[in-house]
Amino acid sequence: MEKIFDVIVIGSGVGGMAAANGLAAGKKVAIVENDLWGGTCPNRGCDPKKVLYSVVEAKDAVTQLAGKGFSVLPQVDWPELMSFKESIINPMSKGSKDSLQRAGIETIIGKAKFINKNTIQVNEDTLTAEKFIVATGARPSILPIEGKEHLLTSADFLSLSDMPKTVTFIGGGYVAFELATIANAAGAEVHIVHHNDRPLKAFDSELVKDIVHQLESKGITFHFNMDTKKIEKTNDAFILTAENKDPLLTDLVFCATGRGPNIEELDLEKAGVAYDKKGIQINDYLQTSNKDIFACGDVLSKSKEKLTPVASFEGAYLAQYLAKETTERIKYPCIPTVIYSSPKLAQTGITAQQAAEQENKYKVSTIDATSWFSYHRVNEPISKIKIITNLETGLLVGATCLNEKADELINFMSLLINQSMTAEETAQLIMAYPSIASDLGSLYK
Repeated sequence: MEKIFDVIVIGSGVGGMAAANGLAAGKKVAIVENDLWGGTCPNRGCDPKKVLYSVVEAKDAVTQLAGKGFSVLPQVDWPELMSFKESIINPMSKGSKDSLQRAGIETIIGKAKFINKNTIQVNEDTLTAEKFIVATGARPSILPIEGKEHLLTSADFLSLSDMPKTVTFIGGGYVAFELATIANAAGAEVHIVHHNDRPLKAFDSELVKDIVHQLESKGITFHFNMDTKKIEKTNDAFILTAENKDPLLTDLVFCATGRGPNIEELDLEKAGVAYDKKGIQINDYLQTSNKDIFACGDVLSKSKEKLTPVASFEGAYLAQYLAKETTERIKYPCIPTVIYSSPKLAQTGITAQQAAEQENKYKVSTIDATSWFSYHRVNEPISKIKIITNLETGLLVGATCLNEKADELINFMSLLINQSMTAEETAQLIMAYPSIASDLGSLYK
């Protein structure tokens, strides 16, 4: 059967949904999905991870007050936690699909592949459109090593029915740190294996060392400069082997070495769409080498952060652009990003490293806020904040935070940067006290 649409969106993640919903009022729109409606974030990513991470926050809060109001420390019941997670997450895919249908968008289940520059095939149907939006996202990469079939992914971790005694994560990025933090809180013996000695390379190196130290104090073991070459299965465990390192025995091993774009099955060549190993190549309008095909989200080859709110922002932009509500190129605001470890590490805007490379342009102020009331009242072990200001204007241009409230604080910092608020204007704000927001005037001055 042949069907004709104004716009076809391939992929129902947050980027695809934002684009489809934004175009539905004035155009005939279809969205194609070959897996779970809503994409990775609500089903196998941020949302289920954040539900599980709730026990980290709760356990840390009580443990920090041991002997200061609490005498019994909490233990995590993993099956009970997973049941709670599933009660929240399981309805999301159907909810996403239902919301699309209520908006008048035709939902199509199946794998899409291009036949030519304006036609795709899904199952037995041929679908034609004036415009296409590719929003197929990304998936976990698997190391090409001997025994790679034994490697599990973040999706597997988020579906564990029981937490094993020993778990190992290969990788030094945010996924490894976040899942390791959850497993540690759940009582597992946790190992992080990384091929060099610089994990979380996009973040401030000084604060990364602090976070490694804090996680080590909680019992996580780091194996730096360990380049895994082979994984072998024994009767009831796995053995990781690396050159010049002792073998590591573990119950489960998870690969957290990055993500790759979902483009292999799209037959992009037939549509004249250029791509590289990082994803689909686009211009400043999110337009591909085929003028009628656009793309957004994690499937892109781009320098901007591949984050859920960024994908949603791009999808909303495409809806405006294709509806001719704007002719401007996409302009990203300051983007905050957070590592949900223990403590949290967050940054936004210009980093301390970037500022150090232009000392005549930026000033870096490092603040040890561990003794500040906001953190001392809950006995946090560490709170450090780096503030980057423009020497000429005095305006805040970047920040990095390491503490249990970093995810909240970094949003305030991003708001100040995006609104170009001066220190004087910030000082005039009246915030609820005592709170993280009420500290802004003391941080930015």
